Amino acid sequence: MAKKLYVGNLSYNTTEDGLRTLFSGFGSVASAKIIFDRETGNSKGFGFIEMGTDEEASAAIAGTNGREFEGRQLRVNEAMDKPRRERGSGGYSGNNW
Repeated sequence: MAKKLYVGNLSYNTTEDGLRTLFSGFGSVASAKIIFDRETGNSKGFGFIEMGTDEEASAAIAGTNGREFEGRQLRVNEAMDKPRRERGSGGYSGNNW
C-alpha cells in the first residue's frame, strides 16, 4: 500500500515533476502533489508524495529530510492520516448573538 509523505519548506518555484524526480531516486512514486493557494494560484510551499511501499517511504524520508533542494532545506515526514476539514462558504459563521 502506498505511504503518503508531507514535504514542507519547498521553493515556490518547485514543480510536481521536480518533486517526483527527486523522490523517484528512493523508489516508485505513486503521486506527487504541490498545494496551491485557491485565491492567488501560488504555491503554498508544501506538498505530498505517495511512495509505493513503507520501505521506499522510509528511505525517502531518510534521504530527503533536511536536504537542500532548489535552495530550501526540505522538511519531510510521514503525513498524518486525518480527514480534510470541511470548508465553509467563507461567510460569517460565528455565534448568533
